[in-house]
Order: sequence, then C-alpha cells, then structure tokens
Amino acid sequence: MNREIKRAVSSGYLMLIVLLAAQLGLGYVLVTAFQAQAKATFIIALLASILVLICWGGFMMVHPNEAKVLQLFGKYVGTTREPGLRWANPFYSKVAVSTRVRNFESSKLKVNDANGSPIEIAAVVVWKVFDTAEALFEVDDYAGFVEIQSESALRNLGTTYPYEPHDGETLSLRSNQNEIATALVSEIQDRLTQAGVTVIEARITHLAYAPEIANAMLRRQQASAIIAARTQIVQGAVGMVQLALNELDEHDVVALDEERKAAMVSNLLVVLCSDESAQPVLNTGSLYT
Repeated sequence: MNREIKRAVSSGYLMLIVLLAAQLGLGYVLVTAFQAQAKATFIIALLASILVLICWGGFMMVHPNEAKVLQLFGKYVGTTREPGLRWANPFYSKVAVSTRVRNFESSKLKVNDANGSPIEIAAVVVWKVFDTAEALFEVDDYAGFVEIQSESALRNLGTTYPYEPHDGETLSLRSNQNEIATALVSEIQDRLTQAGVTVIEARITHLAYAPEIANAMLRRQQASAIIAARTQIVQGAVGMVQLALNELDEHDVVALDEERKAAMVSNLLVVLCSDESAQPVLNTGSLYT
C-alpha cells in the first residue's frame, strides 16, 4: 500500500534567478565562442544551455489546499504541499490533487428498511483527501470511488434500521438523526480509508416512504397519533373524575351511593372525553315535587 511521503522541493523564485543568470551567461559565452571560432567552448556552452532549458521544465505552481504528487518514470517519490512557485526535478511528472473540503449529495435511493417497508433515502457527504498517494494509486478514480461507496453505505444503513420505531426498537431513521448520522459516517469511512479519504460529516437529507405505500403509512401515523391523544385524554379525564369524587367526599358536599357515583363517573367521562362540547340539561323535576 502506498503511503504519502512528504517531499521538500526548492523555492521557484530562487531557481528562477539562478536559471536566468545561467541563461544570460551561457548566451554570452556562446556568442563569444562563435566569434572566436572556439569549437570546444561553443559545444560545451551549447550543451549547458540545453541543460538549462530542460531545467525550466521543473517549475510548478502549488495552490493553497492543493498537493503535487511527484513521480520519476512511474515511481512515486513524494508529495509537496507547500504553496507558491516551486521547482523540482524537471523529469518528475507532477499531478495536482485537491485537498479542499468537498460535498457529495447522493441521488434518492429506494431501499427496504429493517421492517421491509420500501423507503426513499438520500444523504450529503462532506469529505477531503488526506493521503494523496493512496488517493491516486490505490483506486482508479477516488472521486468516483467516494460516490459509489457512499451510496453503497447509505443503502446498507437504510436496510439496517427501521424508518420509525416500533415495539422493542430503540433506533430509527426518522427519530434518531444524530445517532444515524454517526453510524453513516463510520460506515462510509470504513469503505474510504483505503482511498486516502476522510469523511468529515454525513447526514440524511431526504427520507420518506416510497410513493406506493406513502398513503397507507400516513394513515397509520395518523391512527397512532389519534390513539396517543386519546390515551392522554382518558388518563386526564380519569384523574379529574377521581379528584371530583375525592373533593365531594372530603368537603361532605353530597352523599352518593355506589349507583349514583357510577352514573356521575359515566357522565363526567362522556363530557371530558367527547370530541364536541356537551349540552347541559338541568333536572328541575325535584324542585316541584
């Protein structure tokens, strides 16, 4: 496995001055030797000029958050990350690799969750290259590798967890977004380490039931919400009825036998649990008898 090797290279500005001075000096020698018909001096100066011309090919510009991977006839010799004008062996091949932070947003994937329900899921992955040698030499196209492996990890995550929690289930895609995001980062990172890529963040951006079951699941969610609301209403109503009976007994307002208590409890529960406001009916028969 190739690992990144930091390679120190020369300052391009210093080499620019050196090569310009050498070029001017050799040009003067060539003219002088030609005029003096000094063949040996002329040939040596000509060869030196050719060598200087070759050295001009060693200049390279390294931009911020960019690295240059250096190879000598196919052999990896190192990576330089120092920004600015640089000079290296002119026979080195120089490949630029961006180390900037990048975003990748997956397409909407259709998968079955842990309960077998078809869902649509998509995510955004924030990543960057941390090892330029692995990124270039371990995979064919590291950017395409990130996309394919991220979508593969997202598919696997979608089939591992349910869309929403049911009995006995602790984590779900919809209810535990932070935990799911952490699991997604870990899943993608395991797949991308060999490509010299680090995952900074990964989060689900789209999550929904597939269209063919969306209506049925919506009715199910509505039914669950109604049941939860009814349960809370009943619990509150029972507490209020108990409080009313206790207050009546404590302050000795009226003495009720078991039959009248049952009727009172029934009436109070109907009033408190009804969807519509109850219409009061006054019993005045006992006032005239």
